[in-house]
Amino acid sequence: MNVAVLLKQTPDTESVIRIASDGKSVVTDDLKWVVNPYDEFAVEAALRLKEKHGGSVTVISCGPQRVVESIRTALAMGADTGVLIDDPALEGSDSLGVAMALAAAVKEINPDVVLCGSRAVDYDMAQRGPMVAELLGWPHLAMAVSMESDGKTVTIDRPIEGGKVVLESSLPAVVTFGGSHAVWNPRYASLPGIMKAKKKPLAVKKLADLGVDGSQAGTARVTMTSLEMPVARAAGKVIDGGLDTAGKATELVRALHEEAKVI
Repeated sequence: MNVAVLLKQTPDTESVIRIASDGKSVVTDDLKWVVNPYDEFAVEAALRLKEKHGGSVTVISCGPQRVVESIRTALAMGADTGVLIDDPALEGSDSLGVAMALAAAVKEINPDVVLCGSRAVDYDMAQRGPMVAELLGWPHLAMAVSMESDGKTVTIDRPIEGGKVVLESSLPAVVTFGGSHAVWNPRYASLPGIMKAKKKPLAVKKLADLGVDGSQAGTARVTMTSLEMPVARAAGKVIDGGLDTAGKATELVRALHEEAKVI
């Protein structure tokens, strides 16, 4: 079973984010870059399909050369090959332009199923999977936390409040992973896996190599107008430790009523 994983490189979730001087982007000079955590679940699901059915796992990503490191991480986990779409035209693109490039790369590989995270932890737009599915004309099964396949169909569990929904589709299809309620965690790359990853094939392609019009994929239909940091939260208040329990309770009620005005 041949599986394609769409991978995005994002800032580490522990990074300190600073807004750039243009007010529309973030400062990237000192950021640590990692595999989008939701895409790690997609990589794990792909490897499980490979272990059960055989075949191969191809990781596809868009971005500059630094993204190679994240692709190599997936290769170290057990993926077989990687594809990086590195084209200057995509620097001014949006989610749709990136989806055009990814869909074209998927068509070249012609996998049985495409997996990716349901969202990315940077801009959190949740558009990559649905757009790629639409461009391919394939079904899209969203927010999976587990997945099974017999090679002809794919079945996922999606959590809902108080239960779950089971969805099934014929292949080929696109499956996006929610991650937080997953029934398994992504594996760690072993030392042998890291060493092998250095020799696994990784192709770097331009939009023209994929038959994609750079003027189309590189045109942003949606643009970022501004970024703002969250409003700073007011400091908390500590009830006077000199009071006894009854006094603290009385003072707490007074503060909630007169100051916070929540009761």
